[in-house]
Amino acid sequence: MGRLSGKVAVITGGASGIAYGVVEMYVSEGAKIIVADIQAEKGAQLERRFPGTVCFNACDIRNEEDIARTMAMAEEKFGGLDVVVHAAASVDHKQKIADMTVEDWDDGQANLLRSHVMCIKHAVGPMQRRGGGSVILVSSAAAENFSPAASVLYVVCKGAVLYLARWAAFELASSKVRVNAIVPGPFATSMWGQLVGASREVADAMPVHLDEMMAGSQPLPRAGKPQDIAYAATYLGSDEARFVTGAQLAVDGGLSVFRPAVPKEKIMDYLQRAKVQAEEDLRSMGKSA
Repeated sequence: MGRLSGKVAVITGGASGIAYGVVEMYVSEGAKIIVADIQAEKGAQLERRFPGTVCFNACDIRNEEDIARTMAMAEEKFGGLDVVVHAAASVDHKQKIADMTVEDWDDGQANLLRSHVMCIKHAVGPMQRRGGGSVILVSSAAAENFSPAASVLYVVCKGAVLYLARWAAFELASSKVRVNAIVPGPFATSMWGQLVGASREVADAMPVHLDEMMAGSQPLPRAGKPQDIAYAATYLGSDEARFVTGAQLAVDGGLSVFRPAVPKEKIMDYLQRAKVQAEEDLRSMGKSA
């Protein structure tokens, strides 16, 4: 407890998924947090759950002004900025280059790559005023060990994030701003619902039905949990990692060592079944799917 005591963090995408787990652990370790997300209702719920500790800021990571306002909010609300965990992302439906428009590419790249650049750009000033800081970018194992469910846009952008982290670590070292990348394997989050056209509510209910698929996706036979990423983000954001920069920390159950051969059709079939199960769950609770 207290490994992040006195630190102020910005966590993007913190209203759901793996970043939600990071928010919970950062709170338990003593940090004050700005959660940046497009999910206003969930952000408000976080503020109510952690009053005085978590502040929500509506933020579309494709918009530079939103990102700049988020970083400034950390100084305004809590007096500074020490850690940024940029975990917000999306997946797309265009799997092939031949199917992609320029607009598809530009929008996806703004989400998956440009936002990382903008987070670093607008975090540097506040961190320098604190005497340094830690920027943690979230890439993906798909960047180096392709998944049949991934798209060219996702893979290329997540690969570029790894090189961006190394370059930024070099460029900002003299300012004592550390930049590292976490490289997750597959995790059971609502983001998978996007691949099968699930509504946001259905996607949120899908993760409990994805553990079996996740457990078979890497050598370690268990599904990764948000806490696994949170432990890594806590270490990299803490003073324990004060001599660590430009690193790529794989949190993937051994996926970087070996990826089991699972056909895309099998993955999509599993996701469709998880979607149906989630819809049934919602109906049983009297909610519309």
